[in-house]
Amino acid sequence: MAKNRLSVLLESGKPLLADGATGTSLFAMGLTSGDAPELWNLEHPERVRELHRGFVEAGADIILTNTFGGNARRLMLHGMERRARELNRIAAQLARSVADDAGRPVVVAGSVGPTGELFEPLGMLTEAIAIEVFVEQIAGLQDGGADVAWIETMSSLEEIRAAAVAAARVGLPFTFTASFDTAGRTMMGVTPAALVEFAQSLDPRPIAFGANCGVGASDLVMSVLGMTAREAGIPVIAKANAGIPRFVGAQIQYSGTPDLMSEYAHLAVDAGARIIGGCCGTHFEHLAAMRAALETHRRGARPDEARVVETLGPLQAPGAPRGHQAAGGAGRRSRRS
Repeated sequence: MAKNRLSVLLESGKPLLADGATGTSLFAMGLTSGDAPELWNLEHPERVRELHRGFVEAGADIILTNTFGGNARRLMLHGMERRARELNRIAAQLARSVADDAGRPVVVAGSVGPTGELFEPLGMLTEAIAIEVFVEQIAGLQDGGADVAWIETMSSLEEIRAAAVAAARVGLPFTFTASFDTAGRTMMGVTPAALVEFAQSLDPRPIAFGANCGVGASDLVMSVLGMTAREAGIPVIAKANAGIPRFVGAQIQYSGTPDLMSEYAHLAVDAGARIIGGCCGTHFEHLAAMRAALETHRRGARPDEARVVETLGPLQAPGAPRGHQAAGGAGRRSRRS
């Protein structure tokens, strides 16, 4: 069996660059608040391709499909739940066409976000239903040519497990990331150290795992340090927001400059991340600066909190040391990059 594209790139030993923001970039291209970004795969496919091309031209090794909210439970809010597999297939085809034209290896990662519902006993969602929902979405991503299922912005181990089981059933390798946005934990109480143990317990294991989104680059690097305190045996992903979100008039803007994201890329590599990318607010110019940082990076000492704060700014949600254990609860809130 041929090796997965992402696994092959990781074998090079070089840090890989994942893409930037999907949601905030599409809003800048005309998406209206309240509309489903996934519908643009049908209504504005060239704009979605333009987004992928911009990230590839900025140097991305990995591009995520426009399917963060592409599961039937989320699409139900727009009356599109019966078209989940179709929408995911089309989204993956759009990304695949751009990746195949890149002239170099580019991984198509099928974005799989949370359902937005709580698992039993806090809510009504069962593991069996969640697996069924994710199987439908991931099957569509596979139909369209995705290389991996990229499970992202999760808060509970239950939901990650359901998506991982679904990927295994479909036969698509997977990665996953959690959002550590609550005093160094996810909203449901999972710590970086607990996520490491969880990743190691899965069969099959993820190709990579880590952190995305959250409350700022400083906090995310600290979460990565919590995951790499001991050798995990699985590559770690860092995909931080471009600084801190602030309202400027009626618009949300992110404080991170290309220079800040360049410094973040250096620190993320020194913290032990193998895949570095951007989340909310990360646009083409940020990603190009990160590519340049990775190309010129010289391995430095493992950073501590003081260096992270001095370089990237204060922690936005400081809490207990990031290596502490915590059990994972069920459920999460919905968010997209």
